[in-house]
Amino acid sequence: MNSRRAWLVLGIGVLAYLVAVTQRSTFGVAGVAATERFDATAAALSTVAVLQIAVYAVLQIPVGILIDRVGSRRILAIGAVCMAVGQLVVALAPVLLLAGAGRVLVGVGDAFTFLSVIRLLPGWFSGRMLPMLLQWVAAIGALGQVVSAYPFALVLRVTGWEAAFLVAAATSALAAVLVILFVRAGEPLPLTSPIPTGGTPAILRASLRRPGTQLGFWSHMLLATPNNVLAILWGYPFLTVGLGLPIGTAAIVMSMLVAATFLGGPVIGWMIARFPMRRSNVIIAVAALSYGALLALLLWPGHPPLAAVIVGFLLIGIGGPGSMIGLDFARTFNPSHAGGVASGIVNTGGFTGGFVGLFAVGLLLDLHAGDGAPIAGLYSYDGFRIAFLGVVAIGLIALVMLLLARRRTRARMFLEDGIIIAPFWVALFRRMRGGRRTPGATDGGGSEPPSVR
Repeated sequence: MNSRRAWLVLGIGVLAYLVAVTQRSTFGVAGVAATERFDATAAALSTVAVLQIAVYAVLQIPVGILIDRVGSRRILAIGAVCMAVGQLVVALAPVLLLAGAGRVLVGVGDAFTFLSVIRLLPGWFSGRMLPMLLQWVAAIGALGQVVSAYPFALVLRVTGWEAAFLVAAATSALAAVLVILFVRAGEPLPLTSPIPTGGTPAILRASLRRPGTQLGFWSHMLLATPNNVLAILWGYPFLTVGLGLPIGTAAIVMSMLVAATFLGGPVIGWMIARFPMRRSNVIIAVAALSYGALLALLLWPGHPPLAAVIVGFLLIGIGGPGSMIGLDFARTFNPSHAGGVASGIVNTGGFTGGFVGLFAVGLLLDLHAGDGAPIAGLYSYDGFRIAFLGVVAIGLIALVMLLLARRRTRARMFLEDGIIIAPFWVALFRRMRGGRRTPGATDGGGSEPPSVR
């Protein structure tokens, strides 16, 4: 545990994840180029992105089951190979339909990657550093958005469509080779509860029924949806056409989504490690920042200034590391034998919200612009003002469901462990006064919930 070899394995795994995020976001960087290359509508492009993310979301639970059975190394290598083949198809595709098939393969490989890396962590590392490592994995992987925004965008502009996507395919092939050579399974996890009879279906049903898993699902959907919609497809058209920013400036703004991960991730990781009973309060606070920033950009009178756009994307980007709290719910409210399954369920949340949001934005843009609109009319700022309200609607639904799941989770903690979670304002008042707590009550500090000790 926590050895030099552990850091090597984690490093290669994180590199594979960084490459996966790069492949995930390349089509968004090439969105305007794809519109011209394939003479496509906004709805058609969003359909391609929706298929990619839908495949990702649908595969999360099966991938979690496979990881629990065969381990992370094989799944991680297969994922990299799938992405290499998918980007090769995109590079050579003469029509959008074939490019869409390639992006589906990219979605398959992407689905195999993140959970595999997350599942490596408990086998190689232990202690309170796990929540922090989860945030750093997400932060470093998010650099893939920078790779697509700068080097990939430069190659695309200088050498053209085919060369850019062929280079992308080659990076995934290299990642597959490194995984095969260096990644190995860590120490087997001790069982924290008996494995239920009935095999995988019983494990899946039990995990789905746990309120803590449901809390993680809705948390992930609430915070990851805006980030996914912007990073995967609609961020660049919004910036370059809707707001009229130069490509280089748009790349800087898009990099704020990644900068937010590096700035907010360590802070969020420290907070959930220090106050594990207050993770849902952190989620709600991050959601207020993220959606508040999005609404500010949409409701700004006239075009918002560049400084406001940069700050807005930075605050929206905080939802990325915030969504990782959902995976921490999966880890702490599920037994060790169901870790992959539970993580798959939770990770489905943000990408379910993502593909619904991607399609909703494309559909609303088309409805606003009308048939036969030029690119400038299709991706107008006024069109995005309306279209992005679909993302806000998804967030409102997720927030309501999160609050309901939190109530059930806390009720179960009281029944099983006798723990009473005081309302946040009550806990804050007690801390300010230094008052005494009632037996069994907690203000949110301390160690992990007893159910996972």
